[in-house]
Amino acid sequence: MELKIKYFTDKIDRLEYIDGKSDWIDMRAAEDIELKKGDFKLIPLGVAIELPKGYEAHMVPRSSTFKNFGIIQTNSCGIIDETYCGDNDQWYLPVLAVRDTKISVNDRICQFRIFEHQPKITFTEVQRLGGKDRGGFGSTGKN
Repeated sequence: MELKIKYFTDKIDRLEYIDGKSDWIDMRAAEDIELKKGDFKLIPLGVAIELPKGYEAHMVPRSSTFKNFGIIQTNSCGIIDETYCGDNDQWYLPVLAVRDTKISVNDRICQFRIFEHQPKITFTEVQRLGGKDRGGFGSTGKN
């Protein structure tokens, strides 16, 4: 599958799909950022991407983002649908700093992958479900 991409800066490495390693694609900060504990920031990722019709991108932090930068993504998982595809529709990572931190241009801070849209769903109300009970929320224990 081919995706059209527009770069807003030449300061970041070009996106690449690394076949066989992971199907998540790393995204990079497009500018130097300094945050104080408690600061909120939309970090520009330096790209706009035209997704195919019927697809959406899910964007989440990399596993090392919190350890390396002390930031958390404020919306837990970003969903970018195929209508966000114009020349000015740059992707951003909304973050909250839990400590003072510095992020440099080209630092890998998040990742995305694309999914097909969920199929149309209808709901049928029933009195009983056919599956075996697991014991309710939190029933698998701590260990």
